[in-house]
Amino acid sequence: MRHLTLLLLVSLLSCTGQAPPADATPPAETPLAEWQAVIPSDSSAPTARHEAAFVQVGDKAYLLGGRRINPVDILDLNTMTWTAGADSPVEIHHFQPVVYQDEIYLMGAMTGKYPGETPLPEIYIYSPAKDEWRTGATIPEGRRRGGAGTVLHDGLIYMVCGIQDGHRGGHVPWLDAYNPETNSWEQLPDAPRSRDHFQAVAHGNKIYALAGRTTVAATNPFANTIAEVDVYDLATNSWSTLSDTLPTLRAGNAAIALGDEILVAGGESTAHEVAHNEVEALAVKTGKWRSLDTLSRGRHGTGVIHYQNQLIMASGCGNRGGSPELGDIIKMILKN
Repeated sequence: MRHLTLLLLVSLLSCTGQAPPADATPPAETPLAEWQAVIPSDSSAPTARHEAAFVQVGDKAYLLGGRRINPVDILDLNTMTWTAGADSPVEIHHFQPVVYQDEIYLMGAMTGKYPGETPLPEIYIYSPAKDEWRTGATIPEGRRRGGAGTVLHDGLIYMVCGIQDGHRGGHVPWLDAYNPETNSWEQLPDAPRSRDHFQAVAHGNKIYALAGRTTVAATNPFANTIAEVDVYDLATNSWSTLSDTLPTLRAGNAAIALGDEILVAGGESTAHEVAHNEVEALAVKTGKWRSLDTLSRGRHGTGVIHYQNQLIMASGCGNRGGSPELGDIIKMILKN
Protein backbone atom coordinates (compact mmCIF):
# COMPACT_ATOMS: atom_id res chain seq x y z
CA MET A 1 0.00 0.00 0.00
CA ARG A 2 1.54 3.26 -1.04
CA HIS A 3 2.19 6.07 1.40
CA LEU A 4 0.40 9.28 0.36
CA THR A 5 -0.49 12.52 2.08
CA LEU A 6 -3.43 14.75 2.99
CA LEU A 7 -3.44 18.50 2.25
CA LEU A 8 -4.32 20.70 5.25
CA LEU A 9 -3.84 24.39 4.40
CA VAL A 10 -5.34 25.47 7.71
CA SER A 11 -2.53 23.77 9.63
CA LEU A 12 0.14 25.54 7.59
CA LEU A 13 -1.41 28.98 8.00
CA SER A 14 -1.74 28.58 11.76
CA CYS A 15 1.89 27.54 12.08
CA THR A 16 3.58 30.03 9.72
CA GLY A 17 1.15 32.94 9.70
CA GLN A 18 1.50 33.31 5.93
CA ALA A 19 0.15 31.67 2.79
CA PRO A 20 2.38 29.33 0.77
CA PRO A 21 3.79 30.46 -2.60
CA ALA A 22 1.30 30.31 -5.45
CA ASP A 23 3.47 27.85 -7.39
CA ALA A 24 3.96 25.39 -4.54
CA THR A 25 2.84 21.82 -5.43
CA PRO A 26 1.37 21.05 -2.98
CA PRO A 27 1.79 24.04 -0.61
CA ALA A 28 1.55 21.97 2.59
CA GLU A 29 0.98 18.32 3.34
CA THR A 30 0.45 16.27 6.47
CA PRO A 31 1.58 12.62 6.24
CA LEU A 32 -1.02 9.92 6.67
CA ALA A 33 -0.56 6.44 8.00
CA GLU A 34 -2.15 3.53 6.19
CA TRP A 35 -5.67 2.44 7.02
CA GLN A 36 -5.61 -0.30 9.63
CA ALA A 37 -8.02 -2.56 11.50
CA VAL A 38 -8.98 -1.71 15.09
CA ILE A 39 -9.60 -4.59 17.50
CA PRO A 40 -11.64 -3.56 20.58
CA SER A 41 -9.86 -4.49 23.81
CA ASP A 42 -13.03 -6.06 25.28
CA SER A 43 -13.86 -8.04 22.11
CA SER A 44 -17.07 -6.04 21.66
CA ALA A 45 -18.50 -5.69 18.16
CA PRO A 46 -21.49 -4.06 16.51
CA THR A 47 -24.32 -5.78 14.69
CA ALA A 48 -22.95 -6.32 11.19
CA ARG A 49 -24.97 -4.28 8.70
CA HIS A 50 -24.89 -2.17 5.56
CA GLU A 51 -27.02 0.55 3.93
CA ALA A 52 -26.69 2.11 7.36
CA ALA A 53 -25.24 5.22 8.98
CA PHE A 54 -22.06 5.81 10.95
CA VAL A 55 -22.06 9.26 12.52
CA GLN A 56 -20.41 11.10 15.41
CA VAL A 57 -22.01 12.99 18.29
CA GLY A 58 -19.51 14.22 20.88
CA ASP A 59 -16.99 11.55 21.84
CA LYS A 60 -19.12 8.68 20.58
CA ALA A 61 -20.02 7.34 17.16
CA TYR A 62 -23.34 5.73 16.32
CA LEU A 63 -24.09 2.93 13.88
CA LEU A 64 -27.79 3.14 13.00
CA GLY A 65 -30.25 1.46 10.69
CA GLY A 66 -29.44 -0.94 7.89
CA ARG A 67 -31.49 -3.78 6.50
CA ARG A 68 -33.66 -5.49 9.15
CA ILE A 69 -34.44 -3.87 12.50
CA ASN A 70 -31.14 -3.39 14.30
CA PRO A 71 -30.02 -1.85 17.58
CA VAL A 72 -28.11 1.41 17.65
CA ASP A 73 -24.51 0.35 18.25
CA ILE A 74 -22.47 2.94 20.15
CA LEU A 75 -18.70 3.25 19.74
CA ASP A 76 -16.78 5.02 22.51
CA LEU A 77 -14.16 6.87 20.51
CA ASN A 78 -11.75 7.06 23.43
CA THR A 79 -11.76 3.37 24.33
CA MET A 80 -12.78 2.02 20.90
CA THR A 81 -15.33 -0.34 22.48
CA TRP A 82 -18.97 -0.97 21.58
CA THR A 83 -22.23 -0.99 23.55
CA ALA A 84 -25.76 -1.60 22.26
CA GLY A 85 -28.56 0.96 22.37
CA ALA A 86 -32.25 0.91 21.47
CA ASP A 87 -33.60 -0.93 18.44
CA SER A 88 -34.83 1.21 15.57
CA PRO A 89 -38.64 1.50 15.53
CA VAL A 90 -38.84 0.43 11.87
CA GLU A 91 -36.55 -1.06 9.29
CA ILE A 92 -34.71 1.96 7.92
CA HIS A 93 -31.92 1.97 5.36
CA HIS A 94 -30.42 3.84 2.41
CA PHE A 95 -30.06 7.25 4.05
CA GLN A 96 -27.42 9.80 5.03
CA PRO A 97 -27.70 11.05 8.64
CA VAL A 98 -27.32 14.60 9.89
CA VAL A 99 -26.70 15.77 13.45
CA TYR A 100 -28.89 18.64 14.60
CA GLN A 101 -28.72 19.90 18.19
CA ASP A 102 -26.96 16.67 19.26
CA GLU A 103 -29.69 14.46 17.81
CA ILE A 104 -29.44 12.29 14.71
CA TYR A 105 -31.98 12.95 11.94
CA LEU A 106 -32.71 10.21 9.40
CA MET A 107 -34.56 11.26 6.25
CA GLY A 108 -34.52 10.42 2.56
CA ALA A 109 -34.61 6.76 3.66
CA MET A 110 -36.16 3.49 2.50
CA THR A 111 -37.83 0.56 4.22
CA GLY A 112 -38.68 -2.94 3.01
CA LYS A 113 -37.03 -5.56 0.84
CA TYR A 114 -35.04 -5.45 -2.39
CA PRO A 115 -35.84 -4.42 -5.08
CA GLY A 116 -39.17 -2.77 -4.24
CA GLU A 117 -38.29 -0.76 -1.14
CA THR A 118 -40.52 2.21 -0.36
CA PRO A 119 -39.55 5.69 0.88
CA LEU A 120 -40.29 6.35 4.54
CA PRO A 121 -42.84 9.16 4.85
CA GLU A 122 -41.47 10.56 8.13
CA ILE A 123 -38.18 11.77 9.54
CA TYR A 124 -36.88 9.50 12.29
CA ILE A 125 -34.85 11.06 15.08
CA TYR A 126 -32.54 9.33 17.54
CA SER A 127 -31.52 11.01 20.80
CA PRO A 128 -28.11 9.78 22.02
CA ALA A 129 -28.65 11.44 25.41
CA LYS A 130 -31.86 9.47 26.03
CA ASP A 131 -31.14 6.43 23.84
CA GLU A 132 -34.61 6.96 22.41
CA TRP A 133 -36.22 7.18 18.99
CA ARG A 134 -39.09 9.43 17.98
CA THR A 135 -40.93 10.24 14.78
CA GLY A 136 -40.36 13.72 13.41
CA ALA A 137 -41.94 15.69 10.59
CA THR A 138 -43.77 14.19 7.64
CA ILE A 139 -42.03 14.58 4.30
CA PRO A 140 -44.35 16.12 1.66
CA GLU A 141 -46.02 13.26 -0.18
CA GLY A 142 -44.87 14.27 -3.64
CA ARG A 143 -41.22 14.64 -2.57
CA ARG A 144 -40.57 11.33 -0.79
CA ARG A 145 -37.62 9.22 -1.88
CA GLY A 146 -34.77 7.07 -0.55
CA GLY A 147 -31.07 6.81 -1.29
CA ALA A 148 -30.84 10.60 -1.04
CA GLY A 149 -27.96 12.74 0.16
CA THR A 150 -28.67 14.94 3.18
CA VAL A 151 -26.57 17.70 4.72
CA LEU A 152 -26.98 20.31 7.46
CA HIS A 153 -26.09 23.93 6.75
CA ASP A 154 -26.96 27.00 8.85
CA GLY A 155 -29.75 25.22 10.69
CA LEU A 156 -31.45 23.80 7.57
CA ILE A 157 -31.39 20.19 6.41
CA TYR A 158 -31.02 19.79 2.65
CA MET A 159 -32.17 16.60 0.91
CA VAL A 160 -30.53 16.03 -2.46
CA CYS A 161 -31.75 13.76 -5.30
CA GLY A 162 -32.74 10.13 -4.52
CA ILE A 163 -34.94 7.35 -5.93
CA GLN A 164 -38.69 6.87 -5.47
CA ASP A 165 -39.14 3.17 -6.21
CA GLY A 166 -36.56 1.15 -4.30
CA HIS A 167 -33.99 -0.13 -6.77
CA ARG A 168 -36.38 -0.17 -9.72
CA GLY A 169 -36.51 3.45 -10.84
CA GLY A 170 -37.96 6.87 -10.27
CA HIS A 171 -34.67 8.72 -9.97
CA VAL A 172 -35.13 12.40 -9.14
CA PRO A 173 -32.91 15.52 -9.29
CA TRP A 174 -34.84 17.25 -6.49
CA LEU A 175 -33.42 19.53 -3.81
CA ASP A 176 -35.51 20.28 -0.72
CA ALA A 177 -34.74 22.29 2.42
CA TYR A 178 -36.30 21.40 5.78
CA ASN A 179 -36.33 23.84 8.71
CA PRO A 180 -36.51 21.89 12.00
CA GLU A 181 -37.43 25.02 13.96
CA THR A 182 -40.48 25.96 11.88
CA ASN A 183 -41.21 22.43 10.62
CA SER A 184 -41.44 23.82 7.09
CA TRP A 185 -40.25 22.64 3.68
CA GLU A 186 -39.01 24.53 0.64
CA GLN A 187 -38.49 23.21 -2.87
CA LEU A 188 -35.27 24.47 -4.44
CA PRO A 189 -33.92 24.24 -8.02
CA ASP A 190 -33.36 20.74 -9.40
CA ALA A 191 -29.83 19.41 -9.73
CA PRO A 192 -28.38 19.05 -13.25
CA ARG A 193 -28.89 15.28 -13.05
CA SER A 194 -30.58 12.64 -10.92
CA ARG A 195 -28.57 10.31 -8.71
CA ASP A 196 -29.12 7.91 -5.82
CA HIS A 197 -26.97 5.74 -3.50
CA PHE A 198 -24.53 8.52 -2.66
CA GLN A 199 -23.59 10.97 0.08
CA ALA A 200 -23.69 14.75 -0.31
CA VAL A 201 -21.31 17.14 1.48
CA ALA A 202 -21.71 20.74 2.63
CA HIS A 203 -18.53 22.82 2.41
CA GLY A 204 -18.44 26.57 2.81
CA ASN A 205 -21.63 27.93 1.29
CA LYS A 206 -22.04 25.09 -1.19
CA ILE A 207 -23.50 21.60 -1.37
CA TYR A 208 -21.61 18.94 -3.34
CA ALA A 209 -23.33 15.92 -4.91
CA LEU A 210 -20.63 13.33 -5.66
CA ALA A 211 -20.66 9.74 -6.98
CA GLY A 212 -23.82 7.61 -6.95
CA ARG A 213 -25.81 6.19 -9.83
CA THR A 214 -29.31 5.88 -11.29
CA THR A 215 -30.29 2.40 -10.10
CA VAL A 216 -32.24 0.03 -12.36
CA ALA A 217 -32.39 -3.47 -10.84
CA ALA A 218 -34.03 -4.99 -13.92
CA THR A 219 -30.87 -4.46 -16.00
CA ASN A 220 -27.93 -4.06 -13.61
CA PRO A 221 -28.30 -2.38 -10.20
CA PHE A 222 -24.58 -1.55 -10.02
CA ALA A 223 -24.41 0.21 -13.41
CA ASN A 224 -25.17 3.81 -14.42
CA THR A 225 -22.56 5.27 -12.06
CA ILE A 226 -22.12 9.04 -12.27
CA ALA A 227 -18.82 10.81 -12.90
CA GLU A 228 -19.94 14.44 -12.69
CA VAL A 229 -19.77 16.49 -9.50
CA ASP A 230 -22.73 18.87 -9.19
CA VAL A 231 -22.45 21.87 -6.87
CA TYR A 232 -25.28 23.97 -5.44
CA ASP A 233 -24.36 27.53 -4.46
CA LEU A 234 -26.54 28.58 -1.53
CA ALA A 235 -25.75 32.24 -2.10
CA THR A 236 -27.00 32.30 -5.70
CA ASN A 237 -29.49 29.39 -5.48
CA SER A 238 -27.97 27.87 -8.60
CA TRP A 239 -26.25 24.65 -9.68
CA SER A 240 -23.03 24.16 -11.60
CA THR A 241 -20.98 21.12 -12.63
CA LEU A 242 -17.23 20.82 -12.08
CA SER A 243 -15.01 20.23 -15.10
CA ASP A 244 -13.05 17.43 -13.40
CA THR A 245 -14.97 14.20 -12.87
CA LEU A 246 -14.73 11.61 -10.11
CA PRO A 247 -11.70 9.41 -10.91
CA THR A 248 -13.21 6.12 -9.68
CA LEU A 249 -16.89 5.73 -10.50
CA ARG A 250 -18.92 4.11 -7.69
CA ALA A 251 -22.09 4.37 -5.64
CA GLY A 252 -22.84 3.48 -2.03
CA ASN A 253 -19.81 5.54 -1.05
CA ALA A 254 -19.04 7.51 2.09
CA ALA A 255 -18.07 11.19 1.87
CA ILE A 256 -16.76 13.81 4.27
CA ALA A 257 -15.31 17.34 4.21
CA LEU A 258 -11.80 17.55 5.67
CA GLY A 259 -10.02 20.89 5.59
CA ASP A 260 -10.24 22.24 2.07
CA GLU A 261 -10.94 18.84 0.54
CA ILE A 262 -13.89 16.49 0.18
CA LEU A 263 -13.10 12.81 0.52
CA VAL A 264 -14.99 10.02 -1.25
CA ALA A 265 -14.32 6.57 0.25
CA GLY A 266 -15.38 3.05 -0.68
CA GLY A 267 -18.44 2.14 -2.73
CA GLU A 268 -19.63 -0.46 -5.24
CA SER A 269 -19.81 -0.68 -9.04
CA THR A 270 -19.63 -3.04 -11.99
CA ALA A 271 -15.82 -2.78 -11.95
CA HIS A 272 -15.38 -5.78 -9.63
CA GLU A 273 -17.28 -7.88 -7.11
CA VAL A 274 -15.23 -6.74 -4.13
CA ALA A 275 -16.33 -3.37 -2.74
CA HIS A 276 -14.18 -0.40 -3.66
CA ASN A 277 -11.31 0.54 -1.37
CA GLU A 278 -10.35 3.74 -3.20
CA VAL A 279 -10.22 7.01 -1.28
CA GLU A 280 -10.08 10.14 -3.45
CA ALA A 281 -9.99 13.79 -2.44
CA LEU A 282 -11.46 16.79 -4.25
CA ALA A 283 -9.74 20.13 -3.61
CA VAL A 284 -12.62 22.59 -3.37
CA LYS A 285 -10.45 25.58 -4.35
CA THR A 286 -9.13 24.05 -7.57
CA GLY A 287 -11.73 21.41 -8.42
CA LYS A 288 -8.94 18.86 -8.88
CA TRP A 289 -8.81 15.29 -7.58
CA ARG A 290 -6.04 13.24 -6.02
CA SER A 291 -5.77 9.72 -4.60
CA LEU A 292 -5.15 8.86 -0.95
CA ASP A 293 -4.22 5.58 0.70
CA THR A 294 -6.75 2.84 0.03
CA LEU A 295 -8.98 1.37 2.74
CA SER A 296 -7.58 -1.72 4.46
CA ARG A 297 -10.81 -3.43 3.42
CA GLY A 298 -13.19 -2.10 0.80
CA ARG A 299 -16.80 -1.45 1.81
CA HIS A 300 -20.01 0.31 0.88
CA GLY A 301 -23.19 1.30 2.69
CA THR A 302 -21.67 3.06 5.71
CA GLY A 303 -20.09 6.40 6.66
CA VAL A 304 -16.78 7.94 7.68
CA ILE A 305 -16.12 10.28 10.61
CA HIS A 306 -13.26 12.60 11.60
CA TYR A 307 -12.44 12.44 15.30
CA GLN A 308 -9.40 14.23 16.72
CA ASN A 309 -6.57 13.07 14.44
CA GLN A 310 -8.31 10.06 12.96
CA LEU A 311 -10.59 9.06 10.12
CA ILE A 312 -12.77 6.13 11.22
CA MET A 313 -15.16 3.81 9.40
CA ALA A 314 -17.23 0.92 10.75
CA SER A 315 -19.34 -1.89 9.31
CA GLY A 316 -20.71 -1.80 5.75
CA CYS A 317 -20.62 -4.52 3.10
CA GLY A 318 -17.41 -6.09 1.77
CA ASN A 319 -18.68 -6.94 -1.71
CA ARG A 320 -21.10 -5.21 -4.05
CA GLY A 321 -24.65 -6.16 -3.20
CA GLY A 322 -25.66 -7.38 0.27
CA SER A 323 -22.95 -9.66 1.61
CA PRO A 324 -20.72 -10.09 3.48
CA GLU A 325 -21.92 -7.59 6.05
CA LEU A 326 -19.02 -6.34 8.17
CA GLY A 327 -18.84 -5.76 11.92
CA ASP A 328 -15.44 -4.17 12.13
CA ILE A 329 -13.65 -0.82 12.60
CA ILE A 330 -10.89 0.62 10.46
CA LYS A 331 -9.04 3.90 10.93
CA MET A 332 -6.37 6.15 9.50
CA ILE A 333 -4.29 8.41 11.72
CA LEU A 334 -3.56 11.93 10.52
CA LYS A 335 0.01 12.51 11.69
CA ASN A 336 1.17 15.81 13.15
